[in-house]
Amino acid sequence: MSEPDIVDEILDDLKHRMQKTIESLRHELSGVRTGRASTALVEDIKAEYYGVPTPLKQMSSISVPEPRTIVIQPWDTSAIQIVEKAIQQSKLGITPANDGKVIRLVLPVLTQERRKELVKFTGKIIEKYRVSVRNIRRDANAMIKDVEKEEHIPEDEVEKTQKEIQRITDQHIDIVNECFKEKESEILEL
Repeated sequence: MSEPDIVDEILDDLKHRMQKTIESLRHELSGVRTGRASTALVEDIKAEYYGVPTPLKQMSSISVPEPRTIVIQPWDTSAIQIVEKAIQQSKLGITPANDGKVIRLVLPVLTQERRKELVKFTGKIIEKYRVSVRNIRRDANAMIKDVEKEEHIPEDEVEKTQKEIQRITDQHIDIVNECFKEKESEILEL
């Protein structure tokens, strides 16, 4: 492989891994409770369905008919007790209302203190993803240094590539920070 191909491969891998990290961040943030209801709060809760831990999204329809209400309707009505138990055992902290056919979750209004706790919790998640992006940068820089030793690519090419790696890293850190700002305003606004 020629030197530009290897450099391009390293940069492509860097972009791909950082993009996956951003996708994972967005998914994790969607599960953080805000003042409004979201199906993401419950869809990954697992219920023991025929002995298999099954996410609620795979065994029921989940909807948000009102801003603070989530309705879960298991496709198999005999599983309603199992779903209710799974919700009670989750970290959600909301007592489900079961009418025999559907389960309703009414989200209480968040206190200002709880909102601050959620922002702090979100900040910890964000920091974990910033570190992840920086670790990906470190890996890419190490790969470039290895290529420099093995293939004897010019030092100016290594420097140029490291600057590009830093530019890509800065872009993704900005995206992570933007995700935090969006989630913070979402938590504090309602």
